[in-house]
Amino acid sequence: MTQVHVSSHPLVKHKLAVLRDVNTDFRAFRELMKELALLLCYEATQDLALSPATVRTPMGDATCAKAVETIGVVPVLRAGLGMVDGVLELLPNVQVWHIGLYRNEETLQPVLYYNRLPQATSVSLCLILDPMLATGGSAVAAIEMLKQSGVQRIKYVGLIAAPEGVERLSHAHPDVPIHLAAIDDHLNEIGYIVPGLGDAGDRQFGT
Repeated sequence: MTQVHVSSHPLVKHKLAVLRDVNTDFRAFRELMKELALLLCYEATQDLALSPATVRTPMGDATCAKAVETIGVVPVLRAGLGMVDGVLELLPNVQVWHIGLYRNEETLQPVLYYNRLPQATSVSLCLILDPMLATGGSAVAAIEMLKQSGVQRIKYVGLIAAPEGVERLSHAHPDVPIHLAAIDDHLNEIGYIVPGLGDAGDRQFGT
């Protein structure tokens, strides 16, 4: 479980509480998703590779460091779309790819319906954006697709997870760090996280 990172930041805890609230409307929900994604992306990128740089300031030269990694971002449609803008505020030069997966409500297994991953990529790090890690099926499938595309270094960035989803993802891909705002109690009989926040896609898009 050393690859699982649950944020302890007070702002993450506060914003997640408001996000969970049944009275939070879809406009506020979208803004909170964006803000939480930015904060979690900040934590997930603390180990980016740096190179030395000298920068001229108004008062002279400063010895600095600049990030050198090329990053890809993969929101899992549709709920992951709400996290993209927050990440782009922090990392405006990333590549954005898309994977569309939905969960079969009878089998709870992921079904692929859209794939816009590049056939070849040179990114050194890929961030999967998916707010709810419930059964873990979609996350496992998305990571398998990325690895098949040649991506060597992958991180999962989500908001809320069930212990079952964390266990499944950690077992299937122990090399993939998992960054979360919270791990909740359990999955219910229809595969929803409890207490969770409901359907993240429906709540952010007002459907």
